[in-house]
Parts: sequence; structure tokens; C-alpha cells
Amino acid sequence: MAASVLCRRTAVLCRTLRGISPGPAGCQAGNVVQTAAYNPARLRLNLRDPHIPDKLSEKTPEWQKTARYDAKLFGRYGSASGIDPASLWPSREQLDRIIEEEKQWQPPLEEVLRSLELQEQEEAGKRLAKERVIAANMARMPKMITDWRREKRETKQKLKEDKDRRGKLLNQARERFGYALDPRSPKFVEMVAEIEAEEKKKKKLMKRRLKEEQAAAPVTSAAASS
Repeated sequence: MAASVLCRRTAVLCRTLRGISPGPAGCQAGNVVQTAAYNPARLRLNLRDPHIPDKLSEKTPEWQKTARYDAKLFGRYGSASGIDPASLWPSREQLDRIIEEEKQWQPPLEEVLRSLELQEQEEAGKRLAKERVIAANMARMPKMITDWRREKRETKQKLKEDKDRRGKLLNQARERFGYALDPRSPKFVEMVAEIEAEEKKKKKLMKRRLKEEQAAAPVTSAAASS
């Protein structure tokens, strides 16, 4: 009855709108009438004769033989499904696993607070150790700068000495052979080896002479005192 009343009122409204503005308004009013008159059928749940798959049959899919599907049937049909609610309850092993998972993913508040406290202590220790390293490096910074400058001066001085020695050797080669030699030529390499051998021999002789003079010095001083 309510639907018929609504249809009559909608028809009156449609005629009114059609009289005011013909065209699209009339189409919209027609849609309103059609929508108001639509009465969809209800989805009926067959509780008297539900479809329960036969687990002993080979034609029944394996996924319909699982405990998960039994829980779905019991949730849909209740006791009409023929499923024993006790069989849906997890076993002791499953309960222990669920409890362990809850402890892992949802720990108690005390454990969470303790974990946060330990984490804060660890971060504070790392920060303190880092600050100590920075302070120690800052304390060594003046000496490091001084050593760096000294090494830089020594490197520069060594490069200058090597350059001067190289130029001196090139001049000696020019005086000996009468023309400029390539530093990579065998003659130049041989000449440098001879010069280094002579310098080494001179240093050895000077060291021996100095040692002899130091050994003779006490004898001379004893004779002079007597």
C-alpha cells in the first residue's frame, strides 16, 4: 500500500514537472518513478536444507574439507551445518602458538616500557661514546695540525732536494759526455749508480776515520795529563 501511495505521489510530481519544463525533467521524473517502483527480491538463506559438502566424496574439493571451511559453514548456517562447535576450537598446540605470537607482536606494557628504556640507555651510551671521541679528536687537533704542517714542509723540502740533485746529475752528465742525456737512458742510469757508489764509499771512509779519531782521543788526553 505504501508503495502504491508513493507511486501516485511520484506520478503527480512527474505531471507537474512535465507541465513546467518538458524534456529532460520528464525523463528524470520517469527514472524516479521506475526507481520508486523497484522492489528487489530478498536474498534467502536456506536453513532447512543447506548445502553441506561431503568430505568423504572424492569430488569434493580439498579446500571444502578444511577446518577453516567448517568454521565458515557454522558461521553461515549455525547448528544446521552439522558442525560441532567444539571441533572449531583451537587445539592446545594452536593456543600456545597463538599466545606466543601475541606475546611477540603484542607484548605487555611493562615489556614495552622496559624495551624503550633499554633502547634509550643504549642510544645514550652511543651518543656519549661519540662525544668522547669527538672531544679526544678536538684535543689532538692542534698537534695534528702541527704534524701535518711539518710533514708538508718536509715533503716540499725533499721534493726541492730531489729536483736540485736531479739538475746536478744532469749537469754532471753533460760535462762528462759533452751533451745532454735523457734521464731514462742507460748511460745516465749507469752514471747515477757510479756516483751513488762513490758517495757511499766516501761516507763509509768518513765514518771509519771519525771512529778512529774518537778511539785515539782518550789516549792523547791521558798522555797529556801525565
